[in-house]
Formats: sequence, structure tokens, C-alpha cells
Amino acid sequence: METSSYDDAVTRLGGAPGQMATSLVARYAETQRGYHDGRHLAEVLTAVDLLGGDLDPRDHALVVLAAWYHDAVYDPVAASGANEEASAVLAERELATAGCDPSAAGAVAGLVRATLEHDLPAKPGPEAVLHDADLWVLSAPSQRFDEYCAQVRDEYAHVPAEDFARGRTAVLAPFATRPRLYATPLAHERWTDAARTNLRRELDRLSGGAGGAERR
Repeated sequence: METSSYDDAVTRLGGAPGQMATSLVARYAETQRGYHDGRHLAEVLTAVDLLGGDLDPRDHALVVLAAWYHDAVYDPVAASGANEEASAVLAERELATAGCDPSAAGAVAGLVRATLEHDLPAKPGPEAVLHDADLWVLSAPSQRFDEYCAQVRDEYAHVPAEDFARGRTAVLAPFATRPRLYATPLAHERWTDAARTNLRRELDRLSGGAGGAERR
């Protein structure tokens, strides 16, 4: 995993990145991760670059760093919200240590916390870009989407199939039914139809007992 995007973003916010990106890469390689790994991080960063072209340089740096940290702490058996909170705390601490402006470190932590619910942001900006980038996989080519579903199931192998299917349906169904899935105009235009097709297919599988997950 290339760490240049992390280093460049920290530098843009007035900090000195040191070896923190290398440490984050190691976190994303932990063995308990099926989907929330380095590949997912790379996909989110690619989507951020696609969607964040209109952001000013500071805001772009904020959303890049939020992407790096958004799943930095990941334990499939943690209580709901615990991973996002721990990741946000880690981001704020490490960026402060790197010498970034405290307001920037706090903004990154806030963006990480916003990934818990994935509520549709009401206005353009860093949160909208991160929201859509993190949900790119819903619109992925069918092979990648199906792989994602299987990887999430692997992360929740400790959950019985029936419970998993019920919990995963509760997570995915709102995305399938809400009037707008993506916040940015580009993602809305390009990704919505594919995402809705993928979601319908997975929800059909779950209703047949194939299994899903309690959390994204």
C-alpha cells in the first residue's frame, strides 16, 4: 500500500507524518479482517480522489486522512460504534502528535465518527465525499460486490447464519430503499443504479438464508 497520500495530507495540514502511515498499513493487514482491509482502504482512497476534485486543498487533506483512519481499529465482536470511536480517537491523537493543527485533527476525527451511521450528508463537502467513497463497494462490479458480501460474512463467522442474515438485512435494506443513496452528484449519477441492483440481489440472497452481517 502506497503511503504517499497519507504523508502528503499530513504535510498539507502542517504536520510531519513520520512512520504513522506504515503503522496504519499494518493495522489494515490484521488477521481478523475480511473486508475491512488494505484493499478496502485503497478502494476508498481511489473513490476519494474521484469524488473530491472540487474540494479545497485543506478539505481534501481532511477527507484523505479520514479515509486512512476510518477503519483503523476494527474488531468484529466490538459493540456498535466502538470501532469508529476508537478509530476517531486514534486519528486525533496521532495527528496531534504529528503536529497538525488541533482543529484539523478534530475535523478528521469527526469525519471518522460520521461513518458509523452513514446518514446522507445534507451538503457538499468532506463528509459527503467520504460517505460516498466508503459506500463505493455497493456499486462495484458484481464479482467484487459478491466478494465483499462473502468477506463480511467471514468477519462474522461467529454469528449464526439466521442471526447474521437478519442483522445484515437490517443494515442493507435502508440503503436499498432510501430516496438517494449517494450524496455527491458524481456518485449519484454514476453509481446509484448499480448499487440498487447489487443490493436487491444481496437482499434476495439473505431472505433465502444465505447470510450477511450485523454491521457493514
